[in-house]
Amino acid sequence: MGEIFKLLKGGNKPSLVAALVNLFLGIIKGVAYFFTGNVAMFAEMMHSLGDSANQFFVFVGSALSKKAPTKNFPNGFGRVVNLVCLGAVLIVGILSYETVKEGWHHFLHPSEESGGMWIALGVLLIGIVLEGSVLHKAAKEVLHEVGVEHVGLIAVPKSFSYLNRAKPATKLVWMEDAVATAGNVLAFLAIIIANVTGYTPLEGLVSMIIGIMMFYVVGRVFLDNARGAIGETDEEMYVHIGNLVMQDPNVKDIARLEVVKEGEFLHVELVAETDPNLSLAYLDDVRDHLTEILKSQKGVTKVTISFDEDDNVKDWEHHITKDNTDSDRK
Repeated sequence: MGEIFKLLKGGNKPSLVAALVNLFLGIIKGVAYFFTGNVAMFAEMMHSLGDSANQFFVFVGSALSKKAPTKNFPNGFGRVVNLVCLGAVLIVGILSYETVKEGWHHFLHPSEESGGMWIALGVLLIGIVLEGSVLHKAAKEVLHEVGVEHVGLIAVPKSFSYLNRAKPATKLVWMEDAVATAGNVLAFLAIIIANVTGYTPLEGLVSMIIGIMMFYVVGRVFLDNARGAIGETDEEMYVHIGNLVMQDPNVKDIARLEVVKEGEFLHVELVAETDPNLSLAYLDDVRDHLTEILKSQKGVTKVTISFDEDDNVKDWEHHITKDNTDSDRK
C-alpha cells in the first residue's frame, strides 16, 4: 500500500487537478440542468463528468507507469499510461454519443423555452473560468516538458505547436480542457441567443456540436495512445540520439537504432559499428561513455548498446545540425 501512495505522488498533476475541477463542474451543471431543463447544460454536464472520469484514470495510469521494472516485466510499466488512456476514452465516447443523441432529439422536437437562464449562465461562466484555468496550467506543463519556461498569459497559444512532444497524460488534459472551454463558451452563447430569439432548437444544435467535439478528442487520444501501446518511435529523438552517437570518434556507423516511447519514457537500443581492432576493454569504456550521454537526454531511462564490426557501408544518413543537438532536449 505504501508503494501505491508513493507512486500516486508522482502522477501527472494537471490530470488530477483537471479531474477534481471537472467533477465539481459536473455536479453543479447537473444541479443546473435539474432546475432549468436546458439541453445545452445537459451536454456540458455529460462533458464534465466524462472528462473527470477520464482524467482521474489518466492520473492513476501515469502514476503506475513510473513503477520500477521487475523480473517479470523487465521493460518497466511505461505503456500502462497508454493502456489506461485507451480505456478511459471509451467512457468519453459513450457520453459523447449520449450528448449527440439528446441534442438531436431536442433539435427535432424542441421543448418550450427553458427556464433559469441566469442560473445556467452563472454555472457556465464558472465553467469557463475554471476550465480556462486548468487549460492554462496544462499549457504551462506542456511547455515545461519541452524546456520552454516563463511564457505567462500566452502559454495556451504557444503550447499548441509543442503539443506532439508533450507526455500522453498532459496532452490529453490539454485537448480535453481546450474542448471543454470551447464547449462552455458555445453553450453560454446558445442560451443567450435562444432566450433572445426564441429559437430553442439552437440549444440542441449546440449540444450536438459539443458531442462531436468530444468525439474528436476520443479519436485523437485513441490513435495517439494506440501507437504508444504498440511501441512508437520518437522520430525527433531518433535523429537527435543518432547524431549524438555519431559524434563519438570511435563510432564509424550505426547498424541499428531504436528509440521507442514507453509511456512518458524513452528506451534506446543501439548497434554501433566500430573499428574491429579495438579491444573489448576499450569498447566497454566507450559503451559506458555513450550510455551516460544518452541517459542524460530528456526522457531516456533505458539504454542498450552493442557493437559490430564496421562493414564500410554507410547506413546512418542523417546529418548533424544545430537543431538536432539543441540543448532543450536535455
